[in-house]
Amino acid sequence: MLDAYVDPEHARKDRATELGSAAYARLLKTAENGNSGQTSRLVRFLAGVYNGGAFPFDLYDLRTFDLEISDDMLLVLDMLRWAKIDPHSTVDRGGRRVEALIDRWGLQWPTS
Repeated sequence: MLDAYVDPEHARKDRATELGSAAYARLLKTAENGNSGQTSRLVRFLAGVYNGGAFPFDLYDLRTFDLEISDDMLLVLDMLRWAKIDPHSTVDRGGRRVEALIDRWGLQWPTS
């Protein structure tokens, strides 16, 4: 009988996706509640994760967030690194919710 082989890289991708998805849901909820002085920067991060070409995010801003929020941001970035699935697709109506935040906070989509 052969022992089941678990590819360590595959397991790491799965774990990053699991942790990143939960972190993304928390960040999205925090931004939607708007009860943080960091909300405008958090929305810029979520917009950048959603569409980095349209909404670049200055990674230096990670230093300005509370520890809990920045830890979640790093989990989302790790999820993106492994790129199994887009973070917004792991939460209910994720894309629409991010687009609503983009509109609410006045971020501008680039024009062609």
